[in-house]
Amino acid sequence: MILKKSIYTYLLAGTLAVGTVACVPIEQQAQSSSSTQSQLRYEDFVYDESIQSVQAYVATGFEEEVLEPPVVELGQGPPVILEFDRLNAAPNRLVAKLIHCDASWKASSLSDTQFLNTFNEFFITDAQNSVNTRVNYVHYRFQVPPVKLSGNYLLVVQEEGGSLLLSQRLMVYQQLVTVSSKLGAPLGPQGRETRQPVEFNVYYPDYELVNPAAEVKAVLRQNFRWDNAKRLARPTYIQDAQRRLEYVFFEPQDLFKGLSEFRAFDTRSLNYKGLGVDEIDLQQNPAMVYLQIDKNRSGQAYSQDPDINGMRIFGNRQYGNGDVNGDYTWVDFELQASEKVPGEVYLQGDLTNWRQTEDAKLTYDAERQAYTGRMLLKQGYFNYYYTLKSGTAAPDDSYFEGSHFETGNTYDILIYYRPPGSRADLLIGYERMLFNRK
Repeated sequence: MILKKSIYTYLLAGTLAVGTVACVPIEQQAQSSSSTQSQLRYEDFVYDESIQSVQAYVATGFEEEVLEPPVVELGQGPPVILEFDRLNAAPNRLVAKLIHCDASWKASSLSDTQFLNTFNEFFITDAQNSVNTRVNYVHYRFQVPPVKLSGNYLLVVQEEGGSLLLSQRLMVYQQLVTVSSKLGAPLGPQGRETRQPVEFNVYYPDYELVNPAAEVKAVLRQNFRWDNAKRLARPTYIQDAQRRLEYVFFEPQDLFKGLSEFRAFDTRSLNYKGLGVDEIDLQQNPAMVYLQIDKNRSGQAYSQDPDINGMRIFGNRQYGNGDVNGDYTWVDFELQASEKVPGEVYLQGDLTNWRQTEDAKLTYDAERQAYTGRMLLKQGYFNYYYTLKSGTAAPDDSYFEGSHFETGNTYDILIYYRPPGSRADLLIGYERMLFNRK
């Protein structure tokens, strides 16, 4: 199998030769390590191939805090933490900046002083070299500073001097309205298309909403994913007498497929085979991890397997500190298929940032009658799907995974409002709903 060229280049190089650019505003221009120009994207994105294992979460202090999405209440609670690695590089001075965005994730017209009490340039000083790893890297950790206005924020990290590295979305809400979710009426056909009906109401007894039909926008997400989020431009009904906005859905395509519990594998130890691992080859450098062969789950009965909703937890059970002791290994995936399918097959999950990247693309092997692929991943516990991408259509996770009403999923609801005369969409309500989960 051919190694992924871009990442393999970094592993062979030993050190990175990073280009420099003239100092320009972060929103206008950045240059990647491959010397190609990149425009800032208002989404979770990695611009430099040396950047790996990006996680943004709320620092709750619990063991699995990395599973908490970067959504915090204004002026209360713990901060958002950003962590990432940079492969084969010495510790450099990196700079972070916050950009306030509207509900559609476009930069708002607010000045920095309107949402920050400090200068909008933050040096990332917490940098540690990896220890006892075959693949060298620097692990960075950054605590996002508090803001004074609710809404969407894009956290941008670049090298000192302008080279863009990554962008990460985070949300700050102020609970000015009450969001109440509930199970809706079943819709649509059964089988592979089985969907999960979620409806919700927004109550505003003590907060004035002017022209809610035009100024209130809602977002419904499944498992904190942005790639397939439902964006609702207006409520279904406005109940003025009850000061209530009602969101109900009448078409199957407006509801999320339940899908299946995620597939999983565990590489937190390379001394024995963890969950989903078939073989480990320590003679290779980096080490090779071969996963058990996967099968198409479409049409199969629902299986109640524990999962973490497509996310990942890094760790090293031999040395304990996964941040700097967790090594990078090649992980081989294989999905049985008697023939080629009508489209491209990709890995799907937090391990791919929910994107269809070249590193996550699988190739059909006619001799093995399987789709095969390989990714360079840090040691940890991972969830993943296989997804089918056909032309311009949205990726179809259910093609290989099936879909079930019984699947446990987490839904969250974000309510945005632009007050009269304001230049910003405020995040005035937030709610989570556990579907088939306790």
